[in-house]
Amino acid sequence: QVQLVESGGGLVQAGGSLRLSCAASGSIGTINIMRWYRQAPGKQRERELVAASRSGGSTNYADSVKDRFTISRDNAKNTVYLQMHSLKPEDTAIYYCNAEDWFYNSYWGQGTQVTVSS
Repeated sequence: QVQLVESGGGLVQAGGSLRLSCAASGSIGTINIMRWYRQAPGKQRERELVAASRSGGSTNYADSVKDRFTISRDNAKNTVYLQMHSLKPEDTAIYYCNAEDWFYNSYWGQGTQVTVSS
């Protein structure tokens, strides 16, 4: 089993920055891919924003966050980060971390709220 805890959310003005963290615990040695998702108020969860493999490679960013968000992963700390710049009101959402292990089991954190004011 893997447990995920997100942190770093908050209220920020448009144009500001935040860095989200997702700390993993439990069977961390089995984690392969870690991903970030988000769900805006009243909407379904958006497709994957970005993912980072254990080796450090990342997938393409969703168009909605491309060139503004950056994923990074520190395997020594069992943590994945999402650095967010140039935040917009439409970035307001609950941001979720997801981990997939080598057996394709999927784990979710509880989410962290990001609110961007105009």
